[in-house]
Amino acid sequence: MGEEIGEAPKLSGAKVFTYDELKISTNNFKEINVIGSGGYGKVYRGMFPEKKLVAIKRSKEGSMQGGLEFKTEIELLSRVHHKNLVGLVGFCLEKGERMLVYEYICNGTLRDCLSGASGIQLDWSKRLKIALDSATGLAYLHDHANPPIIHRDVKSTNILLDENLTAKVADFGLSLFVSDSEIGHVTTHVKGTLGYLDPEYYMTQQLTGKSDVYSFGVVMLELITAQPPISDKMFIVKEVRIALDKQDKQYQGLKDLIDPILLNKNEIVVGLDRFLALALQCVEEESSKRPMMNEIAKEIEDIMRIAGFNINSGLGFQKRFHPAQFYSMDASTSSSSRGNINSSDFRYSGGFPSQ
Repeated sequence: MGEEIGEAPKLSGAKVFTYDELKISTNNFKEINVIGSGGYGKVYRGMFPEKKLVAIKRSKEGSMQGGLEFKTEIELLSRVHHKNLVGLVGFCLEKGERMLVYEYICNGTLRDCLSGASGIQLDWSKRLKIALDSATGLAYLHDHANPPIIHRDVKSTNILLDENLTAKVADFGLSLFVSDSEIGHVTTHVKGTLGYLDPEYYMTQQLTGKSDVYSFGVVMLELITAQPPISDKMFIVKEVRIALDKQDKQYQGLKDLIDPILLNKNEIVVGLDRFLALALQCVEEESSKRPMMNEIAKEIEDIMRIAGFNINSGLGFQKRFHPAQFYSMDASTSSSSRGNINSSDFRYSGGFPSQ
């Protein structure tokens, strides 16, 4: 049976840093170098002597949650390497400190871009490429990691964008190693983020690779609408289902929900019908009706190809801001266990938190 990562992390492939090395790289952990904070602790921008920028996540003293997530991320990221997964440079376990050192991702989170916080506007081709990158990274975890890995907290704030807007899946603190036989299902405490949480997993505590698929489907709807999954008593999955009109060949009934940036550019959203159909398959309440991550990646590839978009194009932007939102790791919305979620806070039929 899959289980939470044990007492000590395995160190394969990760560099061990001293406390002094990280202290120097952050200029004695000065506040000016803080790029994010949250329930876990703080994240600092660090510069090594060879001019390499890194992001250093420093656990808050006494954080039990941070301790478990710390071990999980080292165990996982030291064993998997893929261009669409955020890279772990190393870690520090010294002088009572727990610090993780990541590659520095300059264009922040997908949510930052969709909300306008980053100043980067994403056209339709870039959104499709981000979806493909993210799906490819998740498919790697499900199908090629040994043992397979279920991410368990897929969301737009856990998808980072580099200087070429290549998407990298991040934040593996809740991830779970499972055996090949358990990729189908494993019983575990419910963890994740409301709005992205697989309703079947929430109701049954049966985690599967299809739980990541549900969360990814919500991200796909965010790419279309730019709206967060839950806002102002609106649940984006429910709103899209209500508005859907397949007779509307151009907008599928979603003209009022589609991100105005796409409409303002007078851009024909080529492949919207197939992309939307795929997203709605992903958020089916019954996991058996959802596709696999590798099938999702293949379908997005086909959509891009038919639309005439270059799957391998580098769509670059200069650095605009610090990726603070991902690094904040607010524990109040993530890492929720079943015991801490009221049944009235999440409706199986796809509701939103009640007031």
